[in-house]
Amino acid sequence: MSIIDNRKAFHDYFIEEKIEAGLVLEGWEVKAIRAGRANIKEAYVLIRDGAIFILGMHITPLTSASTHIHADPVRTRKLLLHAAQIDRLLGQVERAGFTLVPLDLHYSKGRIKATVGLAKGKKQHDKRETEKAREWEREKGRLMRDKT
Repeated sequence: MSIIDNRKAFHDYFIEEKIEAGLVLEGWEVKAIRAGRANIKEAYVLIRDGAIFILGMHITPLTSASTHIHADPVRTRKLLLHAAQIDRLLGQVERAGFTLVPLDLHYSKGRIKATVGLAKGKKQHDKRETEKAREWEREKGRLMRDKT
């Protein structure tokens, strides 16, 4: 069950592989995400010192949040993956020219997880080609529907 999708990532990148990762969150962040107050459109993933972090993910604190906690909406959050997965991703990013992009936030067994995509950037002509194919599929569906 998806909470938030990053549609911009599918427009800007070819997604080669998807990986599900846990998130290290504070209590107020979990409550705000459950209320739908998160944004991952401008977020990106970084590998630093053998750990993976998500930067730029904005979680707006609820007005009813605790008064003794100072909420930082865009703090750096750690992603939880196995060491072997991190090593493999690190090799792909460094050698093959891939990048890591957050694709969505979703629930898995009651926990909030993030789907991270191993992605390669699209050129402008690739984006136009994708748009043409999408419009043709839409038009084909209209023609088939009108024909019957």
